[in-house]
Amino acid sequence: MATRDGMRVIALEEHYWDADVASHFTGRNSTRSSDLLERLYDVGELRLREMDEAGIDVQILSHGAPSTQRMDPQTAVPVAARANDRLHAIVKAHPDRFAGFAALPTPAPEAAADELERAVTELGFKGGMVHGLTNGEFLDHRKYWPIFERAQALDTPIYLHPGYPHPDVIAAYYQDYLKEYPAFASAGWGYTVETATQGIRLVLSGVFDAYPGLKVILGHLGESLPFSLRRIDQALSRKENTGGGSFRETFCRHFYITTSGNFSNPALLCCVMEMGVDRIMFSVDYPFVENRPGVAWTDTIPLCAEDREKILNGNVARLLKL
Repeated sequence: MATRDGMRVIALEEHYWDADVASHFTGRNSTRSSDLLERLYDVGELRLREMDEAGIDVQILSHGAPSTQRMDPQTAVPVAARANDRLHAIVKAHPDRFAGFAALPTPAPEAAADELERAVTELGFKGGMVHGLTNGEFLDHRKYWPIFERAQALDTPIYLHPGYPHPDVIAAYYQDYLKEYPAFASAGWGYTVETATQGIRLVLSGVFDAYPGLKVILGHLGESLPFSLRRIDQALSRKENTGGGSFRETFCRHFYITTSGNFSNPALLCCVMEMGVDRIMFSVDYPFVENRPGVAWTDTIPLCAEDREKILNGNVARLLKL
C-alpha cells in the first residue's frame, strides 16, 4: 500500500521478542508491562493491524535488547541461530510487510560473523543488530572485528542498538535517581551515552580504515552525536594519525541514523545539516514507542517532498536493497 501522500513508509527499528531468547532475560526485562509484552510477542494480527492504522507499510523486525549479548558463547550461538530461523518464518509468512535483522551471538565473534553471513545469504536478512555491550565489552575491541569484516564483505549494515549500561556506570551515574526515574538509565539518558560512546570508540579504533566499506546504523537520531559532531571532531580529529580523514568525515561516511523514538523537527534538521538527508531513515521503535505519533510527525517535517520520501522509504530501500 501507499501512504503519507502516496509515499511508502518503511520503519527500520521495530522490535519483537523470541520466547527462547527472552527466557534467558533477567532483571528489569522480567518486569515489563503486560501490554508491552503482548506487542513484543505478537508478530501477526495485532502488529499488522497497528501498522495499518498508523500507515506503516513495512517493518524491519529485530530482536529487542539485550538479545544474545549477555549470554555465554556456548549458549548464544545456538540460541541466535534458532531465533533467526523463526524470524525467517515470520518474514516468509508476510514478505510484503516484514523484513529482518539478524540476532548476532557476539560473545562468540567468529560464530557471529558466520551467523550474519548465513542470515543474509540463506535467510534473506538485511543486516544484523547488536544491543549495547557484549558482556561488559565495547565492540571496538579487535576480537569483534571479524563481524565487521564479514559485514563489509556482505555489503550489509550493522545496527548498533542501545543496551542497559554497564553496572559500574549505573552505580556511578544513575543509581541515586533510579527509584523515582528508572528511565534515567535507559531511554531518558543512559542509552544515549552508552551507544554514542560505542559509536565514537568504533571511529577511534580504526575499524573503518581496516574496512572502508563498513556501514553502521544508529537509532534515535544518532544518539545525539550529530548535535555534538563539530565539537567532537575538533577534539578528536584523526587527520594527524591516519589517512582516513577527520572524525566528522569518518562518521558521516560510514554511519546512517534513524528517527526511532525521536520525533523532533529541530533535532532532525540538525542531523540533515550535519550529515545530509541521504543518511537518515524513518523508524518508530515499536512497541516501546507507538506507531501513530511517529508517522503523524512525518507530516510536519519541514523538508521538500523529495527529501521526506528519502527519509520515509528511499534511503532504507537503497541501503538494505529492499
